[in-house]
Amino acid sequence: MVSSVAVLSDIHGVLPALDAVLAEPDVRAADLVVLCGDLAAGPLPRQTLDRLVSLGDRAVWVRGNADRELVTLARGGDTKIPDPIAPWAAEQLRPDQVTLLAGLPLTVTLEIDGLGEVLFCHATPRDDEEVALVDSPLSRWEEVLDGVTAETVVCGHTHMPFLRLADRRRIVNPGSVGMPYGTTGAHWARLGPGVELRRTGFDVEAACQEMAEASEYPGIQGWSDDYLRNPASDAEALRVFSPRARGTNAT
Repeated sequence: MVSSVAVLSDIHGVLPALDAVLAEPDVRAADLVVLCGDLAAGPLPRQTLDRLVSLGDRAVWVRGNADRELVTLARGGDTKIPDPIAPWAAEQLRPDQVTLLAGLPLTVTLEIDGLGEVLFCHATPRDDEEVALVDSPLSRWEEVLDGVTAETVVCGHTHMPFLRLADRRRIVNPGSVGMPYGTTGAHWARLGPGVELRRTGFDVEAACQEMAEASEYPGIQGWSDDYLRNPASDAEALRVFSPRARGTNAT
């Protein structure tokens, strides 16, 4: 059993945001840092993975849909990703990084002090890209958590932090480190013995300048405008995600 865990999800290759979170005293002091997927699909994919690997045995990795799709693209396959940065990011990865992403698990379960068994995933425990939201009905959560025994489930994917109950089960979404929806800053969570949703502020303009100098992505200025300077609101994100969150039980 571990005493404290920092949860980082949806970094999306935004190294300045990641570095800001890793500098947090509670992240530095955490027994483990759980990475809940979608780590490298962004402006600095290779550098971001190198920074995460430098955490050594403290890092616990979980696969996200974008990680899986980067592997597919890097190995010459096709994906449904409409984002033009994904094929570019896949081309930047070294072979060892592709192998790393290819070997990530769909879920990880840990025993955490004060919380007991905690299951970590990217989207849901059964799928790395399906959607369940803070306002999804209990029937939807019952569907996506079918067979899960853990009392706490941590998921990312939708880039919006939340904490809710679903039939006595605690659902935690830490939000996104690199591409937050609804507000600026890098979002993450601290677990043990309770649950805290955290936000780390950083200098957005300095981050944009750092990425403009370090990233070779040809659309880096527009990308920074869209995702760092002017992130989508939570209302906009929910309008996009809600049709995908209806599931098989929807009427």
